[in-house]
Amino acid sequence: MTIQDTEDMWKKVFRKNGEIVTRTIGGETLLVPIRGKLADMQRIFSLNAMGEIIWLQLDGKKPLGEIRDDILKSYDAEMKDIETDIREFVSALLQESLIIKAEPS
Repeated sequence: MTIQDTEDMWKKVFRKNGEIVTRTIGGETLLVPIRGKLADMQRIFSLNAMGEIIWLQLDGKKPLGEIRDDILKSYDAEMKDIETDIREFVSALLQESLIIKAEPS
């Protein structure tokens, strides 16, 4: 599953899958899927710095546009580059079922 680059995309809200554990080991942030009570060691995901920033903000409340705007305030980068990073990262997370589209409250 991929996420399309539309105005509506930036209004979407996602939350972390409850079966994912986040750990920081040696300065590296890892996502570990848990099935039942066992870690799926075949599918550990390592996040780069931008991925970690995005991951930490996927709280089920904040729309992608707000995450994008927060990153723009903190980094000296072009909006199109940040949007591309977010779109690609969120698409990868969706494809691996690491995040879920949040339902409006």
